[in-house]
Amino acid sequence: MSDEFTLYDLKVEWIAGDKPCYCKAKPGDHFTLEGELMRLPPGQTWSIYTLAGLLPHLPARQRETHPNDWMSTDEMIACPDPNCGARFRVTRTGTRTFRHGEVTAVPLPKGNAR
Repeated sequence: MSDEFTLYDLKVEWIAGDKPCYCKAKPGDHFTLEGELMRLPPGQTWSIYTLAGLLPHLPARQRETHPNDWMSTDEMIACPDPNCGARFRVTRTGTRTFRHGEVTAVPLPKGNAR
């Protein structure tokens, strides 16, 4: 039996809004998420405060969701700062397959691997 599972790779892109942005981001700034690894383009920065607002959404976006679930349809997340108009577009860009035993020391219960 296989212990494999699949996650989506994500691209998270900063989108200018209708109010000023105070986190020093520029339209088009982005990062990618490949499994648990976050990658930023060389020389680009990302605010830890905006990242903190995005983090709860990202593991859910990496997983398969029901087609009617808002996680499947809504690409935009608002900046957590109520004075900022920025939005963040979260796009599923591909899939990546992992094996349970390669990402945790906790074994699968006997009979759970499929």
